[in-house]
Amino acid sequence: MTLSVERVLERSALLKCISDTPALDVELLLAHALDVDRTWLKTWPEHKLGLSQEEIFEGLFVRRLDGEPIAFIIGSQGFWTLDLKVTPETLIPRPETELLVEASLDLNLPKNCLALDLGTGTGAIALALASERPNWQLTAVDSQPSAVDLAELNRQYCQIDNVTIYQSDWFSHVPLIGRASKYHLIVSNPPYVEINDPHLKEGDVRFEPSSALVSGVDGLDDLRKIIHGSAEYLEPTGWLLVEHGYKQASAVRNLFGLAGFGGVTTLVDLNGLDRITMGYLPEID
Repeated sequence: MTLSVERVLERSALLKCISDTPALDVELLLAHALDVDRTWLKTWPEHKLGLSQEEIFEGLFVRRLDGEPIAFIIGSQGFWTLDLKVTPETLIPRPETELLVEASLDLNLPKNCLALDLGTGTGAIALALASERPNWQLTAVDSQPSAVDLAELNRQYCQIDNVTIYQSDWFSHVPLIGRASKYHLIVSNPPYVEINDPHLKEGDVRFEPSSALVSGVDGLDDLRKIIHGSAEYLEPTGWLLVEHGYKQASAVRNLFGLAGFGGVTTLVDLNGLDRITMGYLPEID
C-alpha cells in the first residue's frame, strides 16, 4: 500500500539532523515529485501516492539525507519575487543577498539608471533589480560560461528584457570605449570565503563550486579587484554595493576608503550580521 501525503510529510523528522527547515524540505521534495505546489499538499493530505511517485520521492529524499541542497535537487530556488533555475555550477541564491537588492532600490538613482552586476551567477541580483525597475538597463557578467548560460536561461524564463548577460572576468570585458556614459550603480556578491575556512567542508557549500566561494587567504582577493576597479567604471556620485563575510566589514570599508569612495556604510542582514558595504564615487572638483 502506498503512503498518503500526510504520512510522507512526517518523514521530516529524519532530516532534523542535517537541516534547519526539515518540514519545508520535505514539502518541497514532495511537491516536486508530484508536480504540484505546496498549497495542494495541505489541501489534499489524504491523497495516496502512486508507486512511481513514491519512488521518485524516495530518490529525492535520499539525496537530501546525504546533505545535497534542496535547490540542486529540485533545480530551482526562490529569490526576491523570482523563481530561478539553479545548477551545481553556480552559487545558490541566498536570502541574505536580497539585502543587496533592497539597498540598491533605496538609492536615489536616475530613472534610466545604468547598472552592472559583477559575478552574476544565476543572474539573481540583476534580474531582481530589473524586475523592479523596468526603465533601468542592466549588464550582468560572469567569468564562467555555464553561469552565463544559466543567467540567460533565467532571464528568458522570467521574461525580463532589460538585462544583457555576457562573459567577463570581473571588468576584463566590460566595455568603456564608445559608452555614452559610465554606470550609475555597480553591485556584486563575489567569492569572499577564506581558502582554509573549515565551513567549506560543511552543509550546502560542500556541493557548491569553490570558484564561487573562495577568494584567497583572507577571502578579500576578488573584493580588492572589484572595489579598486569600480572607480573607473562609475559615474561621479555613482554607487558601489558589495556583499561580504560578517567578519570582513572593517577591512572592506578600508578598501572603499583607499579607492576614494565616500559615504561608506555597512548594512546588517536579518540575522544582525554585517553583510553589505556601500559607498559612492565623489564628484571631481
